[in-house]
Parts: sequence; structure tokens; C-alpha cells
Amino acid sequence: MSKKLIYITVFALLAVFLTDCAKNPVTGKKQVTFMSPAQEQALGDQSDPQIVGAYGLYEDQRMQSFIDQKGSQMASVSHRPDLKFTFRILDSPVVNAFALPGGYVYFTRGIMAHFNNEAEFAGVLGHEIGHITARHSAQQYTKQVFGQIGLIAGIVVSPTFRQFAEQANQGLSLMFLKFGRDNESESDQLGVEYSTKIGYDAHEMADFFKTLGRLQQQAGASIPDFLSTHPNPVDRFGKVHSAADEWQVKYPQAKKVNSEAYLRLIDGLIYGEDPKQGYVENNIFYHPELKFEYPVPQNWRLQNSPTMVQMAPQDGKAMIQFTLAQEKSRKAAADKLVQEAKLNIIERQENARVSGFPATVMLSDQTPTNQQGQATGEPIRILSYFIEYGGFIYVFHGMSSKADFNSYSRTFKTTMTQFKELTDVSKINKKPKKIKIVKVQQGGPLKNVISSFGTKQADFENTAILNGMELTQNITSGSVIKIIADPNQ
Repeated sequence: MSKKLIYITVFALLAVFLTDCAKNPVTGKKQVTFMSPAQEQALGDQSDPQIVGAYGLYEDQRMQSFIDQKGSQMASVSHRPDLKFTFRILDSPVVNAFALPGGYVYFTRGIMAHFNNEAEFAGVLGHEIGHITARHSAQQYTKQVFGQIGLIAGIVVSPTFRQFAEQANQGLSLMFLKFGRDNESESDQLGVEYSTKIGYDAHEMADFFKTLGRLQQQAGASIPDFLSTHPNPVDRFGKVHSAADEWQVKYPQAKKVNSEAYLRLIDGLIYGEDPKQGYVENNIFYHPELKFEYPVPQNWRLQNSPTMVQMAPQDGKAMIQFTLAQEKSRKAAADKLVQEAKLNIIERQENARVSGFPATVMLSDQTPTNQQGQATGEPIRILSYFIEYGGFIYVFHGMSSKADFNSYSRTFKTTMTQFKELTDVSKINKKPKKIKIVKVQQGGPLKNVISSFGTKQADFENTAILNGMELTQNITSGSVIKIIADPNQ
């Protein structure tokens, strides 16, 4: 969480779009659509600040110039060259890329770390541009986006309370538009076409799917973020290779890979969580800049973003949210919550203390309603703590259905009442891990090579996946590879 970004609503309310029949730019066929091109642009323009505010931009001018240049080249050979495209790198460790209507394309630093050459990047860039040019994002946006911003998995909440949630389900990850397999297959084909037209070997795009597959295998029951938002079409690997063969007949010079150039570009890229934004260690959340800490419930999933921290158990029946209030006093922050969320107060204590800091504690219910104000589901019970510390009002919300609340009440209180000042210098001075590009001096199995550079065993498999290699794979002297550099060791 940053000091300045406070209570940002993830998406503004969409206008009601009239059904229209338009020609698809890719297929040339007429299709029913709910947005005109102008409405697509307006929606993208409206949503972009929300996404940037929620996740933050990764500030690296060399990397930004690279994606701007390649994006501009690819947009010019796409089916919608007149569309204004915008390309951004989000400061998030998850492995994902996604696109919004109006030409907005986003890459996380997490996915940038896992590309091993420019051709892999170009294939995914073309895939995301393909979602826009084929109008997949326009078709799916209004159908899905609000369904993914529910407060608690399995519980329908009123629209006024959605402002306090960004992602409550699907592992608390970056969840935007989900496309069907037909859309994914079409975007794969467009990714091959567009990347080939600007000179890249599209076979590398297919090979990147192996990295995604290994991330899926490593995650076990979960799926990596890119695959959760981009369902894997049947025989994706083979179809992309076949399409690459066909397009290379038309563009025989399209053989660029540019591995070392790309690796040098991402040298120094932050890998994993950035401690300055807050991090978890031994079930404690630490924030070095704002100097506070609190416990995370055992076996709960946590998602940290610039605007809030969210924690939820695997069953999705409860949630704890932690954020900053915009108001200058505890009373004002609590009053605003009651008014905007239409809460029914059960109990309110104005003069509580948490670790010696002034606090307001409130227990309330909210009944989900529809637009007509009619009750639509079981009430949600909310335990809220407003804590005054360091010139800010920090807010915890512990939420579950009214029926389940007693099962989670103690867990909520344990986290909230153990909020305290962070004084441990070693936690305050923790530095992020970074991608370091090194040249191999003595060849051998990857496991031995990365060990010689000081890589700890706990990072062996992650390093192998980052390089798109196996730990047993032989590396020749003079090769350039990635290692994970940990300055805290």
C-alpha cells in the first residue's frame, strides 16, 4: 500500500450500451456488439487510471521504451492500425498480461521476468493486441468484469459495498477478462501473424507456453494468473507452431529471437514481492516504509496492492481487508462507511486502544440489495477497526456471512488487535530480490551453474523456470542466463 492511494474504486460504473451490429475488423463478418469504437475508447480511458491506481506502474524507462516501440510497430500491422494503443508495465509479481477495450495493453513485471527473448514477448504482445483488434475485450468486458469484483466468494453484495473489494475470489490474483477457447485460439493466431509481420520467430511464442505449463505444475491445484485469465485451448502448442510455419513461408526473414538483448533489458528487474510495498514473512505482514506489522491468519491467501491488502481462507467464506482511510479522523472514516455502505450498527466503541494507539471498533451488518433496494441475500457481518497511527487512519474490515461470522470472529480480532509499530531494523531494511543477468564461465548442468553464482536451493526450481530450462540441462561456457539475486543473504 502507498501513502497517497486511498480507497480507489476498481472500475467506474459502466454506461448502458445499446446493441449494435458492426463488422468485425479481423473476420470482416458482421457481429452483434454492445459497444461502438468510441465507447470502447471511453471505457478504456475510464478504466486505465483505476488499474494503474490499484497496482502501480513499474518505473523503468528502458523497459517502457521497449514495449512502446514494439507495441507501436505491431499496432501498425494489426487490423486496427488507426486505434490509439497504450502499453503499460504494472508493478506486480504475478505472471499475467491482459488487454482492455480502447487499446490498453498491460504486462506485469512478473511476466516480463519470465520471457527469455524478444520473440516470446512479441508473441504475447500480439496475442493481447489480437484480443483488442478482434473485439474480444469489448464483447467480454460488460459480461464479466463486475462478476469478478464480488466482495466475498459465494456471497452477493450490494454495489455500494463493492468499493471495498478488488478481488475476493480466484486466489486473490489479477483477474480481468476471461475469454473462451475460440477467442483464445483466434488471438493465438493473431499473435503469430502480428509478431511475424514485425520480423520475429513466432515459434518462440509456442515455446513460452511450456513456461506457463511449468508454472501451473508448480502451483499444484492452482493455476498461474495468465492461464486463469486465458484458458488454454486444446493443442495450443502444436497449432501455434503450425501457424508459425505458415506465416514464415510468407515472411521468410521473420527469424528474430534476440535473446541476449532482451535479457540485458531486464537485468535488475525486481523479482517477487517488493518489500517496500509490504511483505509477508513467517505469517507476519511487514510494511517497512509505513513501519507497521500485523499477523496473517495461518493458511490464508494474501494479495497486496498499492491500495489495500486482502486476506482470505481457501474456502472463500471470509475476508480481511486492510487499507488507509481518506478521512482525517476515526469518527469521520467510520461515519462515511456507515452512510455509504448503508450499515446497520450493532455495536460501536469510540475509545478503544490497539497496541496503545487510539482505535474505533464497530460491528455491523449489511444486507445485499438490488438496484431497487430489495434484499437479495443473506446479511454480511462486518467487524471494523479504525486505528490512528503515524498521522493516518488505518482500517481493517473482517467480513463473512452472518451465519459464518462466529467461526471467523476470533481470527479477525487476532489480526486486528495485534497491529503494532514495526521497529525491527532487519525487517525495515529488507531489500527486494532481483533478476541478475550473468555470463557462464564454466559450463555444466544448470543446477551446478546457478549454485556457483550463489543461488540458494530454495530458488533452484524458480530459477530453472525463469530460464525456460531444466535443472539437469547442460549449459555451455559463455551462455547468458538469469539468476535470482537476494541482497538479504
